[in-house]
Amino acid sequence: MRVAVCHNYYQQPGGEDTVFHAEVDLLRRHGMQVFPHTVHNDAVGSISTLTLARKTIWNRETASEIEQLVRREKIDVVHFHNTLPLFSPAAYYGARRAGAAVVKTLHNYRMACPGSTLFRQGTVCEKCLGKAAPWPGVAHGCYRGSRMATAGVAAMLTTHRLMGTYSRAVDAYIVLSEFARGKLLEGGLPPEKTFIKPNFLEPDPGVGEGDGGYAFFLGRLSPEKGVRLLLKAWEEQGCTVPLKIGGSGPLEEEVAAAADRRPHVEALGRLSAKEVDFHMKRASFLVLPSVNYEGFPRTVVEAYARGLPVLASRLGSLEELIHDGETGAHFAPYDPADLAQRAEALFADTEALRRQRLAARSAYERQYRGDTNFQQLQRVYQNAIAARGRSKPVERPQPNNQYAKGETPCAP
Repeated sequence: MRVAVCHNYYQQPGGEDTVFHAEVDLLRRHGMQVFPHTVHNDAVGSISTLTLARKTIWNRETASEIEQLVRREKIDVVHFHNTLPLFSPAAYYGARRAGAAVVKTLHNYRMACPGSTLFRQGTVCEKCLGKAAPWPGVAHGCYRGSRMATAGVAAMLTTHRLMGTYSRAVDAYIVLSEFARGKLLEGGLPPEKTFIKPNFLEPDPGVGEGDGGYAFFLGRLSPEKGVRLLLKAWEEQGCTVPLKIGGSGPLEEEVAAAADRRPHVEALGRLSAKEVDFHMKRASFLVLPSVNYEGFPRTVVEAYARGLPVLASRLGSLEELIHDGETGAHFAPYDPADLAQRAEALFADTEALRRQRLAARSAYERQYRGDTNFQQLQRVYQNAIAARGRSKPVERPQPNNQYAKGETPCAP
């Protein structure tokens, strides 16, 4: 099978970039011919605001590039990861005009929320969910804190819903969890084209000893990751479990200040891959206090692979991914007192931690290895090719006049 894998890199590297590279490597290791095609948001700075808005909605150039790539390399499947803002959904039409099946991985909730996170002002927000035109997001400037930038994304979503792009031009969608699938179906995703395929981790890092005697937080130090909730549990609620916090982000100063005040808290800063491996193998458990709907945090798979239990907020996909009392524990969302209590109880129960370490590793071996993930991905591709064969050819769409001339802003 010949597969083109397309991705719009973010200016700040993140989990989607990591998944893109991991899947390209995975496909190649299993004998597929892979043709990566990427663009980078570093180019955004040289594009005017109006032009960028138009390209976000309809980018004629990238659609043509994809069409030419498919014809030249005789591509069977074009698999898109992030397409915002430089690919635009026009690229789906380019792939299909050349005869390829189209697969799209939805790493976040962008199709239901201009800001992509269903999160605003410190809590979950579903005001745009299910709306044909997500104008509440524009009013609040949910994309990059800008109403103008959000208007461009909202216009893209609305235009392609009206054009039927999301049902006609994509043959299969990959979502990362059952919870995410449910929310995206509420947002209008066609259920018959939607497949669940989780993230994976390869190579296997091996199991740690868990003998460090501390809880470990790893992630971006930002509000949606529950960093302030974490600090409240250790400061205001007086949690005495030693805590090491790894990562960087806008709340770095708050974390450093808390570490200065509390002897049980240590700020590690940004960590290398080697340092992450060291702490995950030594920690007693990972803390995941997110206050938003996570998609599928790679840190969960990284923890499970090392036999590290996870203490997580009972919110969104985390309730699905962490099995309370088996591979970790849950605490009540937004509740620092419950987080502190559950952390103390888990840390004190060495027998429970021992069992959960074994269960976490077992979950990794069953569900999150590369070989298993390849089989799931291959089935999605086969379904997409079959769906492409059943569907009518997608003609070149005719957007509204203001967008003319190509410049417009597992099992289901």
